[in-house]
Amino acid sequence: MNTPTLVDNIIYNAKGHKRFIVAIAGPPGAGKSTLAGELLSLLSKKSVQARIIPMDGFHLDNVLLAQRHLTDRKGAPDTFDVAGFVHLIKRLVSLEDNVVIPTFDRNKDLCIAGSQVVSISDRVLIVEGNYLLLKEGLWAGLSQFWDQTIFINPGIDVLEERLIKRWLEYGLEPEAAKLRALSNDIPNAHCVVEHSVDADQTLNCLT
Repeated sequence: MNTPTLVDNIIYNAKGHKRFIVAIAGPPGAGKSTLAGELLSLLSKKSVQARIIPMDGFHLDNVLLAQRHLTDRKGAPDTFDVAGFVHLIKRLVSLEDNVVIPTFDRNKDLCIAGSQVVSISDRVLIVEGNYLLLKEGLWAGLSQFWDQTIFINPGIDVLEERLIKRWLEYGLEPEAAKLRALSNDIPNAHCVVEHSVDADQTLNCLT
């Protein structure tokens, strides 16, 4: 399914909903943020007010990760404020107005508190993150809130290539980039692929 068709599908499914929540899940490097951005742009062109809700805004801070000896596992399921994220989603589902949300600055490798506001007029919410369909721990309670689910899985070989390239772009040396990808990102990818519930739509690539 190409992106324009997916947008039409979302608009059709959202009929009769005061708020429609689309969850885009998948392993790191799958293209979740890219797809979310494309959907937002196309929905806007069709006069549908939408907003992206990034799960990454709930990364635990690096200081706290260090205290918990989890620095090398950043991005794993237990390195997020899951309870805080679930609470946010409940507020959004309840149609609370002017909900302030955090985002994540990948260049600075930290969360930015209070950086966006979700208003009652944001009819379609595009939630994106690795663990939105995970069937373990507190994450398992999220599936009930999604009106439409999309899972992106381009395959481990593609992910390895993309993730190594990502860390190279962030300034790591080739060996360090490969180590970062293979020792942390790829295990997280396996977790997502192997322990997520089925989505309404599964994509291997973006078109």
